[in-house]
Amino acid sequence: MRKTGIALAVGLFALSIAAGGWAAEPPSWQTATVVEEKATVQAIDQSTRMVTLKGPQGNSVTFKASDEVRNLAQVKVGDEVKFAYYESVAVRVLKAGEAFPPPSESAAMARAKPGEKPAGVIGAETVVNATITAIDKKAKTATLKGENGKSVTVTPLRPEKLDEVKVGDRIVITYTEAVAISVEKAEEKK
Repeated sequence: MRKTGIALAVGLFALSIAAGGWAAEPPSWQTATVVEEKATVQAIDQSTRMVTLKGPQGNSVTFKASDEVRNLAQVKVGDEVKFAYYESVAVRVLKAGEAFPPPSESAAMARAKPGEKPAGVIGAETVVNATITAIDKKAKTATLKGENGKSVTVTPLRPEKLDEVKVGDRIVITYTEAVAISVEKAEEKK
């Protein structure tokens, strides 16, 4: 495994056991979360690229839009900025004799065309493999060993799920996250 390593596997395994539900034999589970929010452009200085956004609870934040923000000139006071964050964790216990898939990391991004209101999405997926080397039901922990040989002990939030796995089970953890941001023209008041 690359830089994500066993630490990512541990967090994902613990999160998945905490929030997921079991499916077919061998066990597998998935959990996903989507968070959406809106803000209104309160001020914008095109020459300095400073932008002030006001959130739905009245909180404001001011920041400098980086040069990567394409089409900033299209943004006007009153425009609405929409944010969406997606995160999912899928864990699959491999069948006996089934090989680990290659660990991987991939990412993709897209952004608005020149002249359009600013918008963009970026996403990443990480696949890691681990073997359950110990389960301590009294302590409510499991020890995972990554393909790099490093081990770590985790405490899942829903330890009763430890009854559904056993020492020697090999797991594949797929973590996906994405962020999307778009700017939409202010609605005209009637």
